[in-house]
Amino acid sequence: MTSTFKTRFWKTSKWFVLLFILLFIFRFIYGFVATDTTTQGDYSDNFFNSIDNLRKNYASEKMIIKGDVQASSTMASNQKFEKTASIKSKTSEFEKDEKTLKARAKSYNAVIQYEQNLGQKGNRQIHLLIGVNPTLFDSLYVALQKIGTIKATEITKVDKTNEYRQLNAKKTSIEKTLQNLNDLKSKGGQIADFVALNDKILEIEEKAQELGVELGNFDTENEFCTVKLSMYEGATEKNISLFQRIKVALEWTIKYFALLTVTIFVVSLSIFVFLLIVDKLKIISTITNKLNQ
Repeated sequence: MTSTFKTRFWKTSKWFVLLFILLFIFRFIYGFVATDTTTQGDYSDNFFNSIDNLRKNYASEKMIIKGDVQASSTMASNQKFEKTASIKSKTSEFEKDEKTLKARAKSYNAVIQYEQNLGQKGNRQIHLLIGVNPTLFDSLYVALQKIGTIKATEITKVDKTNEYRQLNAKKTSIEKTLQNLNDLKSKGGQIADFVALNDKILEIEEKAQELGVELGNFDTENEFCTVKLSMYEGATEKNISLFQRIKVALEWTIKYFALLTVTIFVVSLSIFVFLLIVDKLKIISTITNKLNQ
């Protein structure tokens, strides 16, 4: 009987040791995952999405189109596009890195088109909208990532060729309308009609000016790509040592293993007591049945 008890004891002990090891491995792996998630933070919000009327930068590149009309001809067409990079970084040396950012942009002949500074010392932010020549865009994008600790990056390229053509078509239509209205103005008529016509001409001229501003963004002289940079002030994140990870995992495992063991013991004892009660009730019922007979 002693050997049977020892055998059962060792078998049960092995299951508890295995449970302890599994809990430790789970907590140790979770420590890596949870730390990575925490240090990344939430940098999904884009500051520039909440700002209206930001300068739009467009660039162009030659696009070769081959056609089979009469003779096989080749013509070059300007493809207009908007290329934007977003960089979000964190630094513990805010003032130093702010100066470095602006100096780096200047070294690439880039233009800071928008700047916003927020927060108090210890929790400051700076947001820059930088316009850069398309040929230097990639170089500046890489150079700016060397400042601070990068948290998020993204590059977006949107084709604007159709929008550019539609604006030009709209410009042509407005110019024709304006020409026709001016021709009517040179003819005689009633004063009321002349005043209404003059108001209409002013309205069309205003639309033409607004359209000219939009088309001005596409001029080759103003061709830029955009870098949207947000830098946040914060303490430098420290790497957690392997010893610390093991210590934390071991403490957590001992705590929850003890709780789990106590829970299993209490549940087992409750079941045992319940079975004893049920068994006693059966004996009592049997005696009662015999007496009744």
